[in-house]
Amino acid sequence: MLSFLPKVIFPKLTDLPPEYLHARGIRLLMLDFDNTMLPYTSDIPDRPLLDWLQTMQAAGIRLCIVSNSKRQRVPTFGKTYGVDVVTHAKKPFQRGIRACLSRYGVKPEQAALCGDQIYTDVLGANCGNVHSILVKSIHNHNIWLKLRHVTEMPFIFLAKGRKYRNEKS
Repeated sequence: MLSFLPKVIFPKLTDLPPEYLHARGIRLLMLDFDNTMLPYTSDIPDRPLLDWLQTMQAAGIRLCIVSNSKRQRVPTFGKTYGVDVVTHAKKPFQRGIRACLSRYGVKPEQAALCGDQIYTDVLGANCGNVHSILVKSIHNHNIWLKLRHVTEMPFIFLAKGRKYRNEKS
Protein backbone atom coordinates (compact mmCIF):
# COMPACT_ATOMS: atom_id res chain seq x y z
CA MET A 1 0.00 0.00 0.00
CA LEU A 2 1.42 3.37 -1.01
CA SER A 3 1.25 5.45 2.17
CA PHE A 4 3.64 7.97 3.67
CA LEU A 5 1.93 7.85 7.07
CA PRO A 6 3.50 5.76 9.84
CA LYS A 7 1.34 3.47 11.96
CA VAL A 8 2.87 5.04 15.08
CA ILE A 9 5.40 7.70 16.05
CA PHE A 10 7.82 7.45 18.97
CA PRO A 11 10.10 10.28 20.12
CA LYS A 12 13.18 8.05 19.82
CA LEU A 13 14.05 4.41 19.25
CA THR A 14 14.73 3.68 22.91
CA ASP A 15 11.18 4.81 23.79
CA LEU A 16 9.77 1.82 21.87
CA PRO A 17 8.93 -0.86 24.48
CA PRO A 18 8.77 -4.58 23.71
CA GLU A 19 5.22 -4.61 25.11
CA TYR A 20 4.07 -2.42 22.22
CA LEU A 21 5.39 -4.99 19.73
CA HIS A 22 4.09 -8.03 21.65
CA ALA A 23 0.59 -6.52 21.85
CA ARG A 24 0.53 -6.36 18.03
CA GLY A 25 1.96 -9.82 17.40
CA ILE A 26 5.26 -8.43 16.12
CA ARG A 27 8.16 -10.88 16.46
CA LEU A 28 10.75 -9.18 14.22
CA LEU A 29 11.85 -5.55 14.43
CA MET A 30 13.78 -4.24 11.46
CA LEU A 31 15.84 -1.18 12.33
CA ASP A 32 17.16 1.61 10.18
CA PHE A 33 20.69 2.47 11.28
CA ASP A 34 21.82 6.00 10.42
CA ASN A 35 20.04 8.67 12.48
CA THR A 36 17.72 6.04 13.99
CA MET A 37 20.20 4.06 16.08
CA LEU A 38 23.28 6.27 15.80
CA PRO A 39 24.01 9.65 14.29
CA TYR A 40 25.84 9.61 10.96
CA THR A 41 28.77 11.18 12.76
CA SER A 42 29.37 8.44 15.36
CA ASP A 43 30.05 4.72 15.54
CA ILE A 44 29.78 4.42 19.32
CA PRO A 45 26.39 3.60 20.87
CA ASP A 46 25.34 5.21 24.13
CA ARG A 47 24.30 3.22 27.20
CA PRO A 48 20.52 3.71 26.64
CA LEU A 49 20.77 2.14 23.16
CA LEU A 50 22.80 -0.82 24.44
CA ASP A 51 20.33 -1.36 27.30
CA TRP A 52 17.40 -1.12 24.87
CA LEU A 53 18.95 -3.72 22.52
CA GLN A 54 19.41 -6.06 25.48
CA THR A 55 15.82 -5.48 26.69
CA MET A 56 14.38 -6.24 23.25
CA GLN A 57 16.43 -9.40 22.84
CA ALA A 58 15.53 -10.56 26.37
CA ALA A 59 11.85 -10.02 25.53
CA GLY A 60 12.15 -12.34 22.53
CA ILE A 61 11.99 -9.64 19.86
CA ARG A 62 14.28 -10.51 16.97
CA LEU A 63 16.28 -7.52 15.74
CA CYS A 64 17.80 -6.93 12.33
CA ILE A 65 19.33 -3.73 10.99
CA VAL A 66 17.98 -3.11 7.47
CA SER A 67 20.04 -0.27 6.06
CA ASN A 68 20.52 1.40 2.70
CA SER A 69 24.09 2.08 3.74
CA LYS A 70 27.00 0.65 1.83
CA ARG A 71 29.48 1.67 4.52
CA GLN A 72 31.33 -0.88 6.63
CA ARG A 73 30.25 0.79 9.88
CA VAL A 74 26.85 -0.96 9.77
CA PRO A 75 28.12 -4.59 9.57
CA THR A 76 30.85 -3.72 12.08
CA PHE A 77 28.24 -2.46 14.54
CA GLY A 78 26.09 -5.55 13.99
CA LYS A 79 28.96 -7.92 14.60
CA THR A 80 30.19 -6.01 17.64
CA TYR A 81 26.78 -5.80 19.33
CA GLY A 82 25.16 -9.04 18.18
CA VAL A 83 22.56 -7.64 15.81
CA ASP A 84 21.94 -9.18 12.39
CA VAL A 85 22.36 -6.86 9.39
CA VAL A 86 21.00 -6.46 5.85
CA THR A 87 22.84 -3.72 3.95
CA HIS A 88 22.24 -2.25 0.48
CA ALA A 89 18.52 -2.62 1.32
CA LYS A 90 17.35 -0.05 -1.27
CA LYS A 91 14.40 1.10 0.87
CA PRO A 92 11.66 2.02 0.01
CA PHE A 93 11.97 -0.84 -2.49
CA GLN A 94 11.41 -4.27 -1.01
CA ARG A 95 14.73 -6.02 -1.62
CA GLY A 96 16.17 -5.63 1.90
CA ILE A 97 12.84 -5.95 3.67
CA ARG A 98 12.00 -9.20 1.84
CA ALA A 99 15.50 -10.54 2.48
CA CYS A 100 15.08 -9.91 6.20
CA LEU A 101 11.60 -11.47 6.36
CA SER A 102 12.87 -14.51 4.45
CA ARG A 103 15.95 -14.87 6.66
CA TYR A 104 13.76 -15.07 9.75
CA GLY A 105 10.81 -16.90 8.19
CA VAL A 106 8.44 -14.18 9.38
CA LYS A 107 5.27 -12.95 7.65
CA PRO A 108 5.02 -9.18 7.03
CA GLU A 109 2.22 -8.80 9.58
CA GLN A 110 4.56 -10.22 12.25
CA ALA A 111 7.22 -7.59 11.54
CA ALA A 112 7.81 -3.88 12.06
CA LEU A 113 10.32 -1.47 10.58
CA CYS A 114 11.49 1.45 12.68
CA GLY A 115 13.27 4.39 11.12
CA ASP A 116 13.62 8.15 10.95
CA GLN A 117 12.65 8.78 7.33
CA ILE A 118 9.21 8.93 5.74
CA TYR A 119 10.37 8.40 2.13
CA THR A 120 12.49 5.31 2.80
CA ASP A 121 11.58 3.63 6.09
CA VAL A 122 7.87 4.38 6.44
CA LEU A 123 7.07 4.04 2.75
CA GLY A 124 9.11 0.83 2.48
CA ALA A 125 7.37 -0.70 5.50
CA ASN A 126 3.92 0.30 4.30
CA CYS A 127 4.52 -1.00 0.78
CA GLY A 128 5.62 -4.33 2.27
CA ASN A 129 2.63 -4.55 4.65
CA VAL A 130 5.03 -4.27 7.58
CA HIS A 131 4.11 -2.20 10.67
CA SER A 132 5.76 1.21 10.19
CA ILE A 133 7.27 3.04 13.16
CA LEU A 134 8.67 6.55 12.81
CA VAL A 135 11.16 8.04 15.25
CA LYS A 136 12.70 11.48 15.30
CA SER A 137 16.08 11.75 13.58
CA ILE A 138 18.93 11.80 16.06
CA HIS A 139 20.83 14.61 14.34
CA ASN A 140 20.15 16.38 11.05
CA HIS A 141 23.72 17.64 10.77
CA ASN A 142 23.72 18.98 7.22
CA ILE A 143 21.52 21.03 4.92
CA TRP A 144 20.32 18.00 2.92
CA LEU A 145 19.02 16.19 6.00
CA LYS A 146 17.35 19.37 7.21
CA LEU A 147 15.68 19.92 3.83
CA ARG A 148 14.49 16.32 3.69
CA HIS A 149 12.96 16.77 7.13
CA VAL A 150 11.10 19.88 5.96
CA THR A 151 9.57 17.92 3.07
CA GLU A 152 8.43 15.23 5.51
CA MET A 153 6.69 17.67 7.86
CA PRO A 154 3.25 17.51 6.15
CA PHE A 155 3.14 13.73 6.64
CA ILE A 156 4.33 13.98 10.24
CA PHE A 157 1.60 16.60 10.84
CA LEU A 158 -1.06 14.34 9.30
CA ALA A 159 0.13 11.47 11.51
CA LYS A 160 0.35 13.51 14.72
CA GLY A 161 -2.55 11.56 16.24
CA ARG A 162 -0.49 8.40 15.89
CA LYS A 163 2.05 9.43 18.51
CA TYR A 164 2.51 6.71 21.07
CA ARG A 165 0.92 7.25 24.43
CA ASN A 166 1.76 4.74 27.09
CA GLU A 167 -1.42 2.79 27.84
CA LYS A 168 -0.32 2.46 31.49
CA SER A 169 -0.24 6.25 32.02
